[in-house]
Amino acid sequence: MTGVPAIAHRLVHGAPVRQLLDAATADPRGAVCAQVRAPGGYGKTALLRELGDAFTAAGVRVRTPWQADPGPDDDAVLLVDDAHLLGQARLAALRDRVRQAHPRLVLAYRPWPRPVELLELIDALPRLRPPVTLTPFGPEQVRAYLAGAWELTPAPEVTAFVAAQTAGVPAYVVRLAAALAASGGRHGGARLEVPAAAVAGFTAELDELHPDVRRALLAAEAGLGLRIDLLGALLGCGPDGVGAVLEAARATGLVGRDGQLVPIARLALARLTPMAERVAVWQRLTELQLDRRGPVLPLVRSLLSAGPGGSDRFGGAGMAMAFEAAAEEALDGEPALAADLFAAAAAAGRPTLVRQAQASALAGDLDAALRLADQVVATPDSPERAEAAQLAATAIAHRGQLGRSAELYRWSNRGPSSAFAAIGLLGTGRLADAEAMLRESPVDGPPTLLTGAAALMARGAHTSFTGTATGALSTLVQSAALLESAGPALPLPDSPAALAGLVALHCGELDIGESVLDRALESQVGGALLATRHRLIRAWLEMVRGNLTTAEAQLTTAAADRDRLEPRDLVFAAALGIGLARRRSDLVGLHRGWPAACEALVRHPVDLFTMLPLGEFAIAAARLGQQRWLATHLREADLLLAAMAEPPLWAVPLHWSALHAAVIAEQPAVAARHVTALTVHSGHSSYAAAAAAAAASWLEVLNGRVDPVAVEAAARGLHAVGFRWDGARLAGQAAIRTTDRRAMTGLLECARLLQGRGAGRAGAVAAEPAPGPGGRGDQAEPVLSTREQEVARLVLDGLTYREVGDRLFIAAKTVEHHMARMRQRLGSASRADLLEQLRVLAGDEAGAATPGGAS
Repeated sequence: MTGVPAIAHRLVHGAPVRQLLDAATADPRGAVCAQVRAPGGYGKTALLRELGDAFTAAGVRVRTPWQADPGPDDDAVLLVDDAHLLGQARLAALRDRVRQAHPRLVLAYRPWPRPVELLELIDALPRLRPPVTLTPFGPEQVRAYLAGAWELTPAPEVTAFVAAQTAGVPAYVVRLAAALAASGGRHGGARLEVPAAAVAGFTAELDELHPDVRRALLAAEAGLGLRIDLLGALLGCGPDGVGAVLEAARATGLVGRDGQLVPIARLALARLTPMAERVAVWQRLTELQLDRRGPVLPLVRSLLSAGPGGSDRFGGAGMAMAFEAAAEEALDGEPALAADLFAAAAAAGRPTLVRQAQASALAGDLDAALRLADQVVATPDSPERAEAAQLAATAIAHRGQLGRSAELYRWSNRGPSSAFAAIGLLGTGRLADAEAMLRESPVDGPPTLLTGAAALMARGAHTSFTGTATGALSTLVQSAALLESAGPALPLPDSPAALAGLVALHCGELDIGESVLDRALESQVGGALLATRHRLIRAWLEMVRGNLTTAEAQLTTAAADRDRLEPRDLVFAAALGIGLARRRSDLVGLHRGWPAACEALVRHPVDLFTMLPLGEFAIAAARLGQQRWLATHLREADLLLAAMAEPPLWAVPLHWSALHAAVIAEQPAVAARHVTALTVHSGHSSYAAAAAAAAASWLEVLNGRVDPVAVEAAARGLHAVGFRWDGARLAGQAAIRTTDRRAMTGLLECARLLQGRGAGRAGAVAAEPAPGPGGRGDQAEPVLSTREQEVARLVLDGLTYREVGDRLFIAAKTVEHHMARMRQRLGSASRADLLEQLRVLAGDEAGAATPGGAS
């Protein structure tokens, strides 16, 4: 194979090549006898050409063996290329010449074929130097060649691309480099591709391949590699014959040193081989794999990627079986592909509706899953009706219809149905019915990982309503651990990891919730169907900790395609958006997120597993004056909790949120009722105790009675159970309302510490507030007046002084005076310090961007 310029050898080849070239240049009439061994494309011909140029320049004649015989005193150098292709007679003649005259000779050949005469010729050569073996370029050698050929330093991504596509085969590097230069790809870009010109250069090489080598390479291109057992059946030869074909394939250079097709060669095979030839190989390989019960997914994937003319060229029962087998292989890792393959099998005459529904559910396509499952359930004589009912129950559970889901699970009455039905009944407040289901045993089915995990999951959910928080959490974590080993190909109505995450949030064991959710995500429990739910609850954990940037990033990942979110996930996603805006004091964001919250409320009925988002919606509704949207939902939540005898684990978070909503709406009687409820439940968990103490402190603070010791203790109690933002906000709001400057300073510093911010410069300045007119450290009025608090909130929302004035019907200059007065009162050293202090007082997140509009 030609095409490797001399520059490649000088720039990039190793010491043996350089020594051979240097010897030819330094002593052109000295003893010369060398072997050059390498697969095709590694530069043997180019090296011989460069040696010939060196000898010619020194006045030494260069001959091929078949030119006129030199005389006995002739010092000509014989250069023999592609010796492996010479016939027996020529190899024998050359061998004899070497034995008789010991000519000056350089012999180049591929490692295969190895005819006996070539081996005898090699054995006859004097051993003046070790054989030269040409090797692929490494990344640095590729970079050096590109720099020399292009006369510029290639971008790192271009070097990496060329090295990866060519596997360092010199001829392919040269070919791709030239094509990239011609197509303008030398400078890289967002998407590097192999130009068509680089692929077209393989036409002659592929045409020259032996048919058996070509078929073996097509098998490798289909994704099955160069397996001796399959190739033997494909080629109709024994192990020795397959070995010879493999040696020949490696000698072409199209196969890398790792035994895999070089990527650019794989691309050339796919683009340049006639489709009929490729399909014929795939068909035979598929038949062989089906007979052996081996994997067929790579073959079927290749067939599908071939486009029109691919799958249409062979079908029937054999193809239907291949599609079905490939779908089963894809179910774990690629459920969407599996669903397409099951559909293809059905179109080819082999319908598997339940498996197709399962694949669709795992891929997150619940519309297709419900449609297919319903077809089977509606078919009276189908033996798969119970399994289809299970899948339908799973799908509608994700759509928030826990009651209907429980009915379908009870009807299917197989495997884990009883356990999943009980969980749905618990979520809808039907404790007695759930307990009855838990006492039942499934009619059939072995004791699998799924049935064991489902039983533990149901028991853990039941304990969360009737027992201790730690007992429920422990049981759910055990259930999650079982499912981690079961793989992703199990459609579930919910996961024990998700319920454990909710229980952890409800009882203040956030580290446990984080751990179990991370493991579920890593092991892909429930596939794509539950990945979104796991990420959303994980984001909620970060939000209550006050890690708002992390929570927002996780929300963005989980809800990247919001239009495809199922109602249950949409509720959590919308509530997270609302909760993040509230914690940032982002009134604009709160307004922007409210329509999505309303949509989520309309689409999802109230159940006991959605108390957290319902609480966030309640606070936002009070802030926006939209309580009418929540009235019915909150009433239904109260009825559900009452039907379950007010289970503390699920009631406490809603009471905590409802307290804040009542405070915002200026409903002191309602707020007092929620404080009383929290006090009643204070003994249930550490979070319940912290929430009760904080609620009592909030009520005192809002009534103008700030006990700094009690407030700080309550704030630190919230922080201790992971609710850092809530703890910091309590301390910050108490600091605003106290009339004691010294208490304000201490509470402000407490708020900063609970948010994870040390006492920076602003804190140090605020620690020594300017004395009042009487020289005392306390004053007879709150630190910030009501009007100043309004101005601060709007400035933090990003409004300019003029916009704040328009909103409050005051002059922009008055707004500026208010800001100056707040800066004096808080002891801020600069405007940036003031905004930092105001964020703390507002409970905003650490490190939030400075509002750019106010000035």
